[in-house]
Amino acid sequence: MIRNFTDLEAWQQAHRIALFVYKITRKYPRDEVFALTNQSRRAAASVGANIAEGFSRNTKKDKVHFYTIARGSLTELQNHILLARDLGYVAAADIAEIMKSSEWTVRLIAGLERSASDKN
Repeated sequence: MIRNFTDLEAWQQAHRIALFVYKITRKYPRDEVFALTNQSRRAAASVGANIAEGFSRNTKKDKVHFYTIARGSLTELQNHILLARDLGYVAAADIAEIMKSSEWTVRLIAGLERSASDKN
């Protein structure tokens, strides 16, 4: 039974991704603190925050809006992670893990969007 946003698998996955992003970005070069580190962390945190906000909205239009933003933030994060990969900041195993997890989370968010659209 889903009673709170924390019960949503999409939010749980987004939270795990955010924690992982905070962990891996600690290893980024110091000169990236106000650039790629900050952008990656903000995008990662935005995913779960927008899922939570969408969950609390009453209209399907509002729900879909915030779930769509969450999906966009996750796509933005994927871009930042690929850039970090190409700059040599992230290990291949970490890239594989976060990309696999983020692809699954995109599907979960899309499910939330469909579910919200199907409601009256």
